Amino acid sequence: MNDWTPRQRSEHFWQTMNTNDWPAVGALLHDDYLLVYPQSGERFRGRENFIALNAQYPAAGAWRFTVHHLIADETEAVTEVGVTDGARTDRVISFFEFRDGRIWRMTEFWPDPFEAAAWRAHLVEPNN
Repeated sequence: MNDWTPRQRSEHFWQTMNTNDWPAVGALLHDDYLLVYPQSGERFRGRENFIALNAQYPAAGAWRFTVHHLIADETEAVTEVGVTDGARTDRVISFFEFRDGRIWRMTEFWPDPFEAAAWRAHLVEPNN
């Protein structure tokens, strides 16, 4: 795994997230891992807090993750992922930084869906 590209590491992360095996996901994280949610001002430091965050989330069912877009270079990656537990559906934009072959830092944005404005309906096509 140390010779994997950031693209491969990001793909593997989301594949492992789909197992809902949070300790297995935690094994992909650097010892100095940090997860940042800029919108809420929260910072989750360490793999144990990442595992607890996911294990304790009040989900309706198993989480499913669908990668819609992945951009990567030699050192970083960005993903746009659909997330659902069967009752709710979200999109998350995740910025990955890597160190020593593991995910060192993630910054995630969880935007809320919103209704399209009626005044511009004649300008758009549905994005399903």
